[in-house]
Amino acid sequence: MNGLYRRAAFYVLLVLIWEAVSKSGLWPDYLFPSPFEVARRIQEGLRDTSLLWALLASVQRILIGYTLSVLAGIPVGILVGRFKFLDETVGSLMAGLQALPSICWLPVAILWFGLSEAAIQFVVVMGALLSIAIATDNGIKNVPPLYIRAAQTMGVSGFKLYWRVILPASLPSVLTGMKLGWAFAWRALMAGELLFVSVGLGHLLQMGRELLDMPLVLSVMLVISGVGVFFDQLIFSPIERRVRLRWGLTSQV
Repeated sequence: MNGLYRRAAFYVLLVLIWEAVSKSGLWPDYLFPSPFEVARRIQEGLRDTSLLWALLASVQRILIGYTLSVLAGIPVGILVGRFKFLDETVGSLMAGLQALPSICWLPVAILWFGLSEAAIQFVVVMGALLSIAIATDNGIKNVPPLYIRAAQTMGVSGFKLYWRVILPASLPSVLTGMKLGWAFAWRALMAGELLFVSVGLGHLLQMGRELLDMPLVLSVMLVISGVGVFFDQLIFSPIERRVRLRWGLTSQV
């Protein structure tokens, strides 16, 4: 509970600082609105359902793209981590492509798929897949060889060796990659929606910029951050704590 109180006090302090800066006169009200004006805009967006529909559209896109990234990234990371030939070829390619910002994939996606949902999904997948694959690759490589030799001594080999020994031992790194992949997927999705006119939070953000509507811009940014925190606290953090506890990487105290 102490952690909850500290977190609440921290955010209350941020809101108070925000309110003080907005009233200081350093910027005009239309460029730096107060937190209450932004909260009112969020309420309006929920009342007329524009914000709700944009949120649902963006969440649907990221769930589809992120799921595809996980289903492809983990197997690729396992293969690259276990086979030297793939590590020297595909592994080096992944390291190079990871340096590309997600927005760089958008022109390619538009040329390949046109202005369509498939283009946005492609950008999301490319934004998340590489981080998941690289983290899985690192986790596989860092599995203590003693675990593998002990399992082979007991007759475990082939698929069972991966399923029962290698993958569980690398699970903390895999979860870290999935968590990073989720953040990169959000960034890639917003980049795609900003440049591709479609229903979504990124489109609302772009519309707020074009209309010089700073309360709308900040309200959408808060919603995007809120969704990220929601999924992190609801899904990733509890799983990460259980895995770290199970693997003896943290204390129960």
